[in-house]
Amino acid sequence: MIIYNVTINIENDVQDTWVTWMKETHITQVMATGFFTAFSFNKLLSRQEDETGTTYVIQYTAPSMQHYEEYQANHAPALQAETKRLFEGKFVAFRTLMEKA
Repeated sequence: MIIYNVTINIENDVQDTWVTWMKETHITQVMATGFFTAFSFNKLLSRQEDETGTTYVIQYTAPSMQHYEEYQANHAPALQAETKRLFEGKFVAFRTLMEKA
Protein backbone atom coordinates (compact mmCIF):
# COMPACT_ATOMS: atom_id res chain seq x y z
CA MET A 1 0.00 0.00 0.00
CA ILE A 2 1.09 3.51 -0.81
CA ILE A 3 0.42 6.46 1.48
CA TYR A 4 0.32 9.87 -0.14
CA ASN A 5 1.00 12.38 2.63
CA VAL A 6 0.12 16.06 2.20
CA THR A 7 1.27 18.43 4.95
CA ILE A 8 -0.21 21.93 4.83
CA ASN A 9 0.39 24.93 7.04
CA ILE A 10 -2.57 27.29 6.68
CA GLU A 11 -2.75 30.85 7.97
CA ASN A 12 -5.10 31.27 10.90
CA ASP A 13 -7.26 33.95 9.26
CA VAL A 14 -8.53 31.44 6.65
CA GLN A 15 -8.18 28.25 8.67
CA ASP A 16 -11.89 27.70 9.38
CA THR A 17 -12.87 28.30 5.74
CA TRP A 18 -10.07 26.02 4.54
CA VAL A 19 -10.96 23.18 6.95
CA THR A 20 -14.60 23.31 5.87
CA TRP A 21 -13.60 23.33 2.20
CA MET A 22 -11.21 20.41 2.72
CA LYS A 23 -13.81 18.30 4.51
CA GLU A 24 -16.79 19.15 2.32
CA THR A 25 -15.20 19.57 -1.11
CA HIS A 26 -11.54 18.81 -1.71
CA ILE A 27 -11.12 15.46 0.04
CA THR A 28 -14.43 14.30 -1.48
CA GLN A 29 -13.11 15.21 -4.94
CA VAL A 30 -9.82 13.39 -4.35
CA MET A 31 -11.61 10.27 -3.13
CA ALA A 32 -14.07 10.43 -6.05
CA THR A 33 -11.18 9.86 -8.47
CA GLY A 34 -11.23 6.22 -7.35
CA PHE A 35 -7.48 5.95 -6.90
CA PHE A 36 -7.52 5.94 -3.08
CA THR A 37 -9.24 3.56 -0.68
CA ALA A 38 -9.03 5.61 2.52
CA PHE A 39 -7.90 8.94 3.95
CA SER A 40 -7.22 10.59 7.28
CA PHE A 41 -7.37 14.30 8.08
CA ASN A 42 -5.28 15.33 11.08
CA LYS A 43 -4.27 18.50 12.88
CA LEU A 44 -0.61 18.56 13.90
CA LEU A 45 -0.23 19.33 17.60
CA SER A 46 3.52 19.85 17.81
CA ARG A 47 4.84 23.23 16.67
CA GLN A 48 8.17 24.90 16.03
CA GLU A 49 8.92 28.02 18.11
CA ASP A 50 8.76 30.39 15.16
CA GLU A 51 5.88 28.65 13.37
CA THR A 52 2.81 30.64 12.43
CA GLY A 53 -0.52 29.29 11.23
CA THR A 54 -1.79 25.79 11.87
CA THR A 55 -0.50 22.60 10.29
CA TYR A 56 -2.63 19.73 9.03
CA VAL A 57 -1.67 16.34 7.60
CA ILE A 58 -3.88 14.56 5.10
CA GLN A 59 -2.99 10.99 4.21
CA TYR A 60 -4.52 9.12 1.28
CA THR A 61 -4.07 5.36 0.92
CA ALA A 62 -3.63 3.90 -2.57
CA PRO A 63 -3.59 0.17 -3.30
CA SER A 64 -0.51 0.45 -5.53
CA MET A 65 2.07 2.82 -6.96
CA GLN A 66 0.23 2.64 -10.28
CA HIS A 67 -2.92 4.06 -8.64
CA TYR A 68 -0.92 6.92 -7.16
CA GLU A 69 0.89 7.65 -10.43
CA GLU A 70 -2.37 7.69 -12.41
CA TYR A 71 -3.87 10.07 -9.86
CA GLN A 72 -0.84 12.35 -10.14
CA ALA A 73 -0.93 12.33 -13.94
CA ASN A 74 -4.68 12.75 -14.44
CA HIS A 75 -6.17 14.52 -11.41
CA ALA A 76 -3.64 16.12 -9.06
CA PRO A 77 -2.74 19.14 -11.23
CA ALA A 78 -6.33 20.43 -11.46
CA LEU A 79 -7.10 19.75 -7.79
CA GLN A 80 -3.91 21.46 -6.65
CA ALA A 81 -4.62 24.41 -8.94
CA GLU A 82 -8.03 24.86 -7.31
CA THR A 83 -6.44 24.92 -3.86
CA LYS A 84 -3.97 27.53 -5.04
CA ARG A 85 -6.73 29.62 -6.65
CA LEU A 86 -8.82 29.68 -3.47
CA PHE A 87 -6.05 30.08 -0.88
CA GLU A 88 -3.06 31.53 -2.72
CA GLY A 89 -0.55 33.12 -0.39
CA LYS A 90 -2.28 31.65 2.65
CA PHE A 91 -0.67 28.20 2.81
CA VAL A 92 2.50 26.22 2.35
CA ALA A 93 2.27 22.56 1.35
CA PHE A 94 4.68 19.71 0.92
CA ARG A 95 3.99 16.21 -0.18
CA THR A 96 5.69 12.92 0.67
CA LEU A 97 5.13 9.36 -0.42
CA MET A 98 5.40 6.36 1.87
CA GLU A 99 4.98 2.62 1.53
CA LYS A 100 3.27 0.66 4.28
CA ALA A 101 5.93 -1.63 5.78
